[in-house]
Amino acid sequence: GPCTECSCSSGKETDKDASNTKKKESGDRSFIPKIFFGTRTHKQISQITRELKRTAYSSVPMTILSSRDYTCIHPVVSGSGSNRNEMCVELLEGKHGKSCLYYHGVHKLSEHHALQSAHRMYQAWDIEDLVSLGKKLRACAYFAARELMVGADIVFCPYNYLLDPQIRESMEINLKGQVVILDEAHNIEDCARESVSYGVTESQLRAAREELDFMVNNNIRQKDHKPLQAVCCSLT
Repeated sequence: GPCTECSCSSGKETDKDASNTKKKESGDRSFIPKIFFGTRTHKQISQITRELKRTAYSSVPMTILSSRDYTCIHPVVSGSGSNRNEMCVELLEGKHGKSCLYYHGVHKLSEHHALQSAHRMYQAWDIEDLVSLGKKLRACAYFAARELMVGADIVFCPYNYLLDPQIRESMEINLKGQVVILDEAHNIEDCARESVSYGVTESQLRAAREELDFMVNNNIRQKDHKPLQAVCCSLT
């Protein structure tokens, strides 16, 4: 006979059931938060993903956000000692008539992981694994990791990716309603201080002072430039 624990015993659909049915029909889904796991260093992420492989959650979709210093595979950009970010942007914008073929192959990495997940062959991976696969498929590991964030349940990244608002914006990280885990959280104070600190060289200060002197002497927005001029003078 019909069960007595749910609405099927009366043959009628409750208001709650009707609401759920409408949600399913309209394609709406309940919000499932992501887990953002922040660590102090990239090396710690490697240790955590290694441990994740040993658990029953190894097949959970994940990604690792890191800088181009760790993930860029372009031979010229990755071989440069500095300015990797600027060189990457110039290639993407085609400033010198050149583009990045690895960037245009990002979908190869994303599709590879999607295929593995569909066949239940998905396993936790490390940055080195993604970079190695990127080289094999000639696909950018940096932007692939960002694309994988869309379908990831766990996102690993350094502290500053979560604390620095500018990095959050550039990486399109929205923490509203998400789960945030901070490994060794006693280090957060130093990291937060670094995130809102900015360093300038003496030559940069001198150049700024010269420009401000010019602005003030030529009566260009003196009200705005005089206080800045005073600050530069006190530091040089």
